[in-house]
Amino acid sequence: MTFNTPKQIEIDMKKFVILFIILIPIMLSAQRNSASIKIGHFNPSATDGGFILGYEGGRFVDKNLRVGWSIDWFNKNYVDKTLVEEFDSYFGPAGQLNQLRAETNLHSVPLMFTMSGLFPMSPRVSAYVTGGVGAEMLLIFYNNFENPTTDEFQAAFDFSWRAGMGILYELGYRSDIFGEIVYHASEPSWTYEVNDDNLRRRGTFERVFDMSGVMARVGVRFYW
Repeated sequence: MTFNTPKQIEIDMKKFVILFIILIPIMLSAQRNSASIKIGHFNPSATDGGFILGYEGGRFVDKNLRVGWSIDWFNKNYVDKTLVEEFDSYFGPAGQLNQLRAETNLHSVPLMFTMSGLFPMSPRVSAYVTGGVGAEMLLIFYNNFENPTTDEFQAAFDFSWRAGMGILYELGYRSDIFGEIVYHASEPSWTYEVNDDNLRRRGTFERVFDMSGVMARVGVRFYW
């Protein structure tokens, strides 16, 4: 498993800050505002797919170029099979106990700066390409190794990016509906230390949550 060091995370966050500074003048000079609500399905590598909810705010630089920001929320309760295998390998098989120890409740919250280019196809229909860069925060609730009925909490962060395409239909001058397919990439990580008092062994595990995957969403956008 790969692991992002604190130095690597610091470099990624510096890139994020630099991008923010670059985008501020563009966003301030834009004219027309927009707000979008998105719902759909996200299938990251770390776990099974599930429901994702998002919001995106934006401003038009010109008729066909929009810049803005977005925030999403994805939640999944699952058993980390990779962690189960590592527990079995290091401490020995323990039946269902290691699966209980590896139960994880994951909340993913990526915050990104976005940019979209529109390509009109008819008076009411446009195709578009979209992309974004930013930072992703994972809120992780997991079971204590020695006492699996006790919850523990950890936060993990990583630089993230996404790219995709979609199509929209204008309902009117101030609203449209759209559908899009987007690839999202990030790998938040942290170290995980456990003790086995019976074996008198202590293990440090590198946990990487590969949140890279495809999301398919539909939404509605309003303009003012």
